[in-house]
Amino acid sequence: QAQLVESGGGLVQPGGSLRLSCAASGFTLDHYAIGWFRQAPGKEREGVSCISMSDGRTYYADSVKGRFTISRDNAQNTVYLQMNSLKPEDTAVYYCATDPQLRIGEMRSWWYDYWGQGTQVTVSS
Repeated sequence: QAQLVESGGGLVQPGGSLRLSCAASGFTLDHYAIGWFRQAPGKEREGVSCISMSDGRTYYADSVKGRFTISRDNAQNTVYLQMNSLKPEDTAVYYCATDPQLRIGEMRSWWYDYWGQGTQVTVSS
């Protein structure tokens, strides 16, 4: 059964760092773009970053550019999101998802088919 599982969320102080992981099982990520989205209470889901598992092209939303880094490990069938200089406004549930069309750029949630269950990131002192 195809599954995406996020991990690595938690509580961190402003200015701190976290690394999220998105691990796939039951299928290979090689032919997808993988996107990270986040959703804060009362807000719409926001596309944060995505990466092509085929050629490594990446995209970042302006809100995280320079602070977040997305990376891939095809051998481990896993994508990572390194989040540095975290701010309270980064607090949200973070989800990873797959885009079979390998689109890299401004992200639309309806392009993505498989979704993980999400991991909570809370930035607070």
